Amino acid sequence: MTDVYLEIGPKKKVFACAPDWPGWCRAGKTEEAALAALADYIPRYRKIAQRAGLPFEPDALTVAERVTGNSTTDFGAPAAVPELDARPVDAAVAERDTALLRACWAAFDELAAASPSELRKGPRGGGRDRDKMIAHVVEAERSYARLIGVRHRPFPPADAAARDALRDEIAAVLGKPSDGVPLAAKGWPARYAARRMAWHVIDHLWEMEDRRP
Repeated sequence: MTDVYLEIGPKKKVFACAPDWPGWCRAGKTEEAALAALADYIPRYRKIAQRAGLPFEPDALTVAERVTGNSTTDFGAPAAVPELDARPVDAAVAERDTALLRACWAAFDELAAASPSELRKGPRGGGRDRDKMIAHVVEAERSYARLIGVRHRPFPPADAAARDALRDEIAAVLGKPSDGVPLAAKGWPARYAARRMAWHVIDHLWEMEDRRP
């Protein structure tokens, strides 16, 4: 069985997330729809796992926990920390989660470098073009990093050295064993941080894939 947890927004938007596979998290209007969406993305997430050097052959999805979301959930982003993330994290799990996060970063950077500057518009005529999407992802990472005690001054999105230094420091923090408590005041525990950061990168990775001309 493959454990997942469900984050249920007040207006019933639901995220299904796999705690052991950072970034593998999809949404639907119902629990059933969210689980179906998660299953649909198995082939796409497998590429991330392979990049991290990990086999990815999930079996039956089993709901291990339900957590109450908030307005952010209904807006379209996971926002609630499940109780299971309070468990201690050993060195092997920390290393694995970090490898998957790094795989998400590498896949996003590779696709962005190979994509045109102008992307197809979304179904409602919206969506960021490539450079604005890159800037959004990088700035979000800098913001999220504060929730694990990592602080960097703003830098231009095209500054690859500054971006990589930020990511290396994030990976150094998340790659260590932890006791399951938040890594900064009013911040995130390590497993949730790895999952939430990976989700944001991979969500835009897949958006960019889908919107390339």
